[in-house]
Amino acid sequence: MLMSYRYGIELAKVIQELHSMNVLVLNLKPTNFLLNEHDEVFLGDFGIPYLLLGVQPPDSDLALRRGTPNYMAPEQWEPEVRGPITCETDAWGFGCSIIEMLTGVQPWFGKSVHDIYRSVVINQEKPQLPGGLPTSIENVLNGCFEYDLRNRPLMVDILQAFESSKNAVYGEGEGIDIGGTLSDKSKTCGFTTWFLSKDLLQVGDTIRSRKMFNSRNSQDLAVLEGSVVGLEKDTDRDGFVLVRVPNLRSPLRVNASTIERVTCGLATGDWVRLVNESKNHFSVGILHSVQRDGSITVGILGLETLWRGHSSEVEKVDPYLLGQFVQLKSNVETPRFEWPKKWGGGWATGRISQILPNGCLVVQFPGRLVFGDEPNTFLADPDEMIEVSFDTCPGIIKKYQHLEDFHWCIRPLSIVFSLLTAAKLGVSVGKCINAKLKKDSKDHRTKDGEVGGKPAWLRPNILFKEGAATAR
Repeated sequence: MLMSYRYGIELAKVIQELHSMNVLVLNLKPTNFLLNEHDEVFLGDFGIPYLLLGVQPPDSDLALRRGTPNYMAPEQWEPEVRGPITCETDAWGFGCSIIEMLTGVQPWFGKSVHDIYRSVVINQEKPQLPGGLPTSIENVLNGCFEYDLRNRPLMVDILQAFESSKNAVYGEGEGIDIGGTLSDKSKTCGFTTWFLSKDLLQVGDTIRSRKMFNSRNSQDLAVLEGSVVGLEKDTDRDGFVLVRVPNLRSPLRVNASTIERVTCGLATGDWVRLVNESKNHFSVGILHSVQRDGSITVGILGLETLWRGHSSEVEKVDPYLLGQFVQLKSNVETPRFEWPKKWGGGWATGRISQILPNGCLVVQFPGRLVFGDEPNTFLADPDEMIEVSFDTCPGIIKKYQHLEDFHWCIRPLSIVFSLLTAAKLGVSVGKCINAKLKKDSKDHRTKDGEVGGKPAWLRPNILFKEGAATAR
């Protein structure tokens, strides 16, 4: 175990240096770690980074996979769809390597490539950590396996966690507890301290209230806007800052985790569109970083890596949010991704359940009844989508159709309700008709000879009784 921690520190330093030169490894695994006669670890196999430069590898399977399945991050499986590939991608492979060095067992051991894909990409499962780890190591390794790459730690964070655990590893007490989650988050809308540590605030920064990833809940909240005028400390992950707000005489003391920096009118997480569209990829994406000099990086569907440029080359657009209902635009005949249809043959309407770092939408269809292994989750290109809501649906029919999109049982329930209503109406009408018929029959008998309910004829006098008459 001691050797694993030492190797982890040495590897983190090497990888951090490579990242500073914009070189990604993408194939981190123990079989690519080399030792010399002094027991010093070296990093080998730099074949995959050349793929991003357009160099044809000798192994076509390597080009297809972008890594080794047992150590691949979710975005590595489909970089253009679930990407982009970034420095945080190497954090996943690093975490898998440390687990194998600690346990001697390869992550996802015994599973096929298809099963690993389903576990990592579809089911969003994490490799199991061994017990007995120092708190800081456990936190940073858990961070390495965040599904959203923006929530993973950088190598500088990993290195800090490993170095802070030296005392715990050598039996001299517990390591420093760093990292973890700052909010009660789901897999897709929360943020971690690793995310916050990538951009520390400085005096003079323009700020606004931080919004949760793609969340609708924070859209209606009051937005704090102002500028940073003081730092209570070095603005570590949970530090406080003083913010000057217009129309207030005294600065506000605000937790740094609740605000975000705004540069050139943009902040990390904003949806943007490229002013000059490209034929090689789509133009709508999510802002990953904006530097104080205006340089930005954007995750865009269709690109394996981050798009890099200047803030002047993009414009803000309305974001897509979790829980929104969307459907294909009317002018889209052949969507980029498979898209289900309604019973009547038209395109179905779905609900956004997840938004990937490049803006790709993961959409579920609660209005569809599925059987067996039939999928009910599909990917969608945001450029092809349009939002649908109950308020914007024109007419009663459209509003009813939108209600059907909420759950598959709406139509069956409406059919059952209609049948019950029809049956009840039929019984009621039948009773009315029956009562009418009885009344008509009674009136008819009265006209034929009944007066006041008594017979209209009188019984004749019987002059002769039964038998022969007596002669006189």
